[in-house]
Amino acid sequence: MSKFHSLIAALLITISGFVLQPAALLASPADDARKLVDGFHVTLLDVMKRAETLGVGGRYQTLKPEVGERFDIKLMVALTTGRHWRTAGPDDRRRLAAAFHRFSAATYASRFSGFSGQTFRTLDVRAGPRKTQLVRTQIRRPDDTPVAITYVTRAAGKTWRIVDVLLDDGISELAVRRSEYRSTLSTGGIKELTQLLESKSNTLLAEKPAKVEPR
Repeated sequence: MSKFHSLIAALLITISGFVLQPAALLASPADDARKLVDGFHVTLLDVMKRAETLGVGGRYQTLKPEVGERFDIKLMVALTTGRHWRTAGPDDRRRLAAAFHRFSAATYASRFSGFSGQTFRTLDVRAGPRKTQLVRTQIRRPDDTPVAITYVTRAAGKTWRIVDVLLDDGISELAVRRSEYRSTLSTGGIKELTQLLESKSNTLLAEKPAKVEPR
């Protein structure tokens, strides 16, 4: 197993350790996970179809509450920053989680900036390591190959949340971000990472992206 795939496996195992309630107690984990992802896709498709009217700011305002509701932001930040999160105070944690939430929503607003006939399709839902559910989906594009996206979901109390996104059936967004933020965390800790994410969000939201298909 490669070092990168080992990191993905470790992230999935770590995610499972945060489960607050056994999935077996829920009526249908697979159905709940599918509903969670399908609902997010409905909003994404709507934003794509209205992209030019909304502009990047309008897309962000539409997507931010969806990201907050459907993604486990605090857990994603904790997994991305590791020991830095564990040793941070409550105020620093709150500010970082808010910056991570804003950056995530701004990224989707910038990435999904147009519509040219794309559709979302959920292929299946499979049990993942230790009570996670993996929702395999595709973005289908006219006259082009589908984009494979797998959502890693887990139970948080009585609800389900997305905790990672695997692109092309293997590239973990959490693993990528963890690698990207390592240097910043080493030199400036949580506070510097918060400033970096705010700066990145400002750049994304100030841009007027060209009408392109999401990749």
